[in-house]
Amino acid sequence: QVQLVESGGGSVQAGGSLRLSCAVTSRYTYSRYCMGWFRQAPRNEREGVAGIGSSTGSTYYADSVKGRFTISRDNAKNTLYLQMNSLKAEDTVMYYCKADPGSYASGAYCYTSLAKYGFWGQGTQVTVSS
Repeated sequence: QVQLVESGGGSVQAGGSLRLSCAVTSRYTYSRYCMGWFRQAPRNEREGVAGIGSSTGSTYYADSVKGRFTISRDNAKNTLYLQMNSLKAEDTVMYYCKADPGSYASGAYCYTSLAKYGFWGQGTQVTVSS
């Protein structure tokens, strides 16, 4: 029903930047999806990073990335982004994008809903060396 393909991961030194992308293919209009990014370290649970509302661009961030990461979406390109600045060694994990068909305008509500519902991408690895 929905296909998500992440890209942009790689290796960077601490303090550097990366931009992740998530291309979405769906029979439904991309703009209706509430979107978000998650990450997961080995042996840890997947945790939310950021969410963005369906059409308003309203955003919500986990405290661990607030002020360093920026989530955005380009509805014309069916693509979700995560700009990551001031990267730290602890940001070294797999990053996943997720799509929830619920048309939630609130970034905060979107973030909460994505924790329970939605479709996953396959993930992209980010490695930050200190």
